[in-house]
Amino acid sequence: MSDTLHIQHEVASHGHSGEPHVHHQKETFVSKYIFSMDHKMIAKQFLVTGIIWAIIGGLFSVLFRLQLGFPDQSFPILETFFGRWAEGGKIKPEFYYALTTMHGTVLIFFVLTAGLSGTFANLLIPLQVGARDMASPFMNMLSFWLFFAASIVMLSSLFTQTGPAAGGWTVYPPLSALGLASQGSKSGMDLWIIAMTLFVASQLLGGLNYISTILNMRTKGMSMTRMPLTIWAILFTAILGVLSFPVLLSGLVLLMFDRHLGTSFYLSDIFVAGQALPNEGGSAILYQHLFWFLGHPEVYIIILPTMGLASEILAINSRKPVFGYMAMIASLMAICVLAFLVWAHHMFVTGLNPFLGSVFVLLTLLIAIPSAIKVFNWITTIWRGNIRFTPAMLFAIGFVSIFISGGLTGIWLGNSTIDVHLHDTMFVIAHFHIVMGVSAFFGMFAGIYHWFPKLFGRYMNNTLGYIHFWVTLACAYLIFWPMHYQGMAGMPRRYLDKSSWVSFSQFHSLDAMITIATIIAFSVQLMFVFNYFYSMYKGRRVRSQNPWGATTLEWTTPIHPGHGNWEGEIPEVHRWAYDYGKDGRDFIPQTEPVGENESTH
Repeated sequence: MSDTLHIQHEVASHGHSGEPHVHHQKETFVSKYIFSMDHKMIAKQFLVTGIIWAIIGGLFSVLFRLQLGFPDQSFPILETFFGRWAEGGKIKPEFYYALTTMHGTVLIFFVLTAGLSGTFANLLIPLQVGARDMASPFMNMLSFWLFFAASIVMLSSLFTQTGPAAGGWTVYPPLSALGLASQGSKSGMDLWIIAMTLFVASQLLGGLNYISTILNMRTKGMSMTRMPLTIWAILFTAILGVLSFPVLLSGLVLLMFDRHLGTSFYLSDIFVAGQALPNEGGSAILYQHLFWFLGHPEVYIIILPTMGLASEILAINSRKPVFGYMAMIASLMAICVLAFLVWAHHMFVTGLNPFLGSVFVLLTLLIAIPSAIKVFNWITTIWRGNIRFTPAMLFAIGFVSIFISGGLTGIWLGNSTIDVHLHDTMFVIAHFHIVMGVSAFFGMFAGIYHWFPKLFGRYMNNTLGYIHFWVTLACAYLIFWPMHYQGMAGMPRRYLDKSSWVSFSQFHSLDAMITIATIIAFSVQLMFVFNYFYSMYKGRRVRSQNPWGATTLEWTTPIHPGHGNWEGEIPEVHRWAYDYGKDGRDFIPQTEPVGENESTH
């Protein structure tokens, strides 16, 4: 089996393969759906796991928003879910911290990193560069199962006696380094660290695989500058992950040492209940450097794939070539480099040298340039286009809108002088939820609606798609926009009950409105999940090989591609991925040879 795959990859990498991969044994349920080495099945596994986590992580936010919006009332449903952590229908302050920690960890890492990159990198790389599968299908399978193992460990931490990790999604020491510090610093924190270790291993295996496949396995004629922007975005995402995740792992390993081996990497001069601890010489700030050296590239690991998805979907549904293809690649590359040079902007209030702070301010504000180039190019791509408003297109346009409005507040926070006032307030919550949370989800939804026909050979329901878009867009702005005003007034984040502050009394009704919008938004996401699973079995069947009239290679495969993707030879590529509206034709596939008088890329 592995020999066959090896030979097939050797042949595929040279652009031709006489016969697709032949299976020697009959496929069983286990070999097809569980330990599958087909990149398309692994993409579905990542997506479904991501959807399950998104429901759990989203549910946490709905439940703690109930308490935040109506601090005087008690909700029996909270006691039903959380038992003694919400006795009398009110969440305990220490458990609220655990909920926000798990909400952040789950959505940032398990949904928007693994669920997003794992799905679209696996689905699109072989199909769009013209390969039978990934460079190492086995490593690909291992990547998913390590993610699955991480998921099991993280899920189990919710059921420990002392509760899940409760140090914020960033798990800063000394809170996270001392089991004595709180309930949420006991076994739940150990399970969190173990789960994240497994998760990092999964991401590294996946990322190395994505990079090698893109660099080594492109079909004949598929030069780097003929690749769709989706593949460029995934390439840079994988590079970011491979370079930054090991730093997080080192930080977590040292945290584990401090917790259990008596070391003092992060601990010094600490008193617990009047007793001095023996730890000397550590620095809690060291952890912040290690964490944010991953943490900032991480936000780009989340957003870059969605930039690629949006670029592709906007071009296809505008029936126009993407504007500024080379500038789009250059801006992706600039973001990739700058992502590593801005981590300390999360640390302006840690006693950072103000001169060093000013350097990080400059580098942070520089990221606005490649981001703005991308925004202008997206707008120019759809400018005077023949736009088809499919659900995927609406989500791609919504992605650009939300990316702009969330990115603008980053210019505020990137200035250290303003950040001193806004740091750790609701303003920060508003900024990163819009720019990294909501916009990334919009890009992900666009990708799911658009490539669903390739995944399952059926369409998702359009009407439900339109409802999903408009309600989510309205609720996203209703939830997160008011938080900016709360933050500017100085309202701190991560506080369960702010009702005793007279200075924030004007925000009570606003908080209630945010909570109601949250409940509506969450119910619409459940409608999307219904649409997804219903359409998988009962959706309208795809009748044509290329339902969107796209130029890229994935639409040259059969409607239900087998393992190996193409039935005969892998097609040869003759042109770039964006020949729309050219020479009087609606689109020209990448596989069509260039005519005598035709200009080409």
